[in-house]
Amino acid sequence: QCLLSGSWQSETGCRMVVSTLDKDNRFSGFYLPGPAAGNSELLTSPVEGSQQDTGLAPQPTFSFTVNWRLRETARTTVFLGQCYVDTNGEESLHALWLLREAANSPIEDWKAT
Repeated sequence: QCLLSGSWQSETGCRMVVSTLDKDNRFSGFYLPGPAAGNSELLTSPVEGSQQDTGLAPQPTFSFTVNWRLRETARTTVFLGQCYVDTNGEESLHALWLLREAANSPIEDWKAT
């Protein structure tokens, strides 16, 4: 079974640490940008999410939100994906993500996502 709790590292060196899932399959944790982020203003940022019940699907879907802690702007990223276990028992996460920056007005809304 694939469980999100623990430490994960992306191909770009970003790291996410996820707490134990609660009884409703919710979790929290934090996200640390890696060197590929190339942005020194990024700080450790909080993660909140949920995972599908592994009793229903041993390779569950999940979603989580990162509310970036930045010095000068507001950004949020949502991730949606699935956790897979290969034949060697290795877990991997496959996800799509969408980044949203705060816009100054509705006219600028089109370029904020």
